[in-house]
Amino acid sequence: MTPREAAIKRGAPPHHWVDDAWLALRTEDVLDAQRPIVDPHHHIWDRPHSTYQLPELLADLNTGHAVRGTVFVECSSMYRAEGDPRFASVGEVEYINGVGAASASGRYGAVRACAGIVGKVDLTMGAFAREVLQACKDRAPERFKGIRHMVAWDASPEVSSLLKPPPPGLMPDPAFRQGFAQLAPLGLSFDAWCYHPQLPQLIDLVDAFPDTRVIVNHLGGRAALGPYAGRKDDVFREWKGTIDALAKRPNTFIKLGGIGMRLGGFDFHERDLPPTSAELAEAWGPYVQACIDAFGPARAMFESNFPVDKGCCSYRVLWNAFKRMAQGCSEAEKADLFAGTAIRAYGLPEALGRAG
Repeated sequence: MTPREAAIKRGAPPHHWVDDAWLALRTEDVLDAQRPIVDPHHHIWDRPHSTYQLPELLADLNTGHAVRGTVFVECSSMYRAEGDPRFASVGEVEYINGVGAASASGRYGAVRACAGIVGKVDLTMGAFAREVLQACKDRAPERFKGIRHMVAWDASPEVSSLLKPPPPGLMPDPAFRQGFAQLAPLGLSFDAWCYHPQLPQLIDLVDAFPDTRVIVNHLGGRAALGPYAGRKDDVFREWKGTIDALAKRPNTFIKLGGIGMRLGGFDFHERDLPPTSAELAEAWGPYVQACIDAFGPARAMFESNFPVDKGCCSYRVLWNAFKRMAQGCSEAEKADLFAGTAIRAYGLPEALGRAG
């Protein structure tokens, strides 16, 4: 494969292809190496084009940063092949709970991978969703923290980056909302993955359920492809306005990451060399800072979104970039952004926020 062919493949939809040889061309020393990190967003899967299981995850977690724990977020993997199809997604929770148990044994070091689990339950089942949510809790009582039912939809095929995009209009749908209503009584959170034009719908959903903890993924899904390409300043104003409005809802949190996806419109994956952490901090900094300004460090958390964002940079470079972006924060604010907020949002053991 020629360098040009590799660059094209790295940028191919729906997600960046991980080019390990290309990533190896960029090395950096770890910044602020003793700072405890809880990574609140990564996946584990076994797909035809990509395998990212515990060994691959550990290889990234053990690249120099003091990662103390992680939260797994659903990716439609390891579903049950038999039984009532409404409970198929419980299989993913069962599987990841086993991964978490393996990590908790200490056999693989001090990090506690998958200390929290965000599963998938189809909320359009309405009130019956409670039965499936309870089944997930029963299978992983210590680790199951909430669900993500992806609602990210856009009319442009360039924007829609999911292998199986959801139908439009899920958040206002009565059946979806009936399912959503089952979360708070069970003490469960909702991870919201939508594109930025959908944020007004998310605000309406949050207002309808003020007792449900909502964790917004990937900077609120700022899109820079398709109809949003070439409109950087306008899109920023539109996106920031809804981010500021959403942040006024006290039951919301936001994840600072997922920026390496092609959705963000950056061209790092097309370059001959992977980006440095300084380059990433300069390019991504305005968006991250806008979210921190809106939500405050106590409701904002850095995330890796690996292996998806690994198409853009290595784990070491990514967290170096985050640390550069947080240089102007106080020690207490950094403690929140890198671990404390994730611990509170997901109800994780407080010990994960302390230096090992």
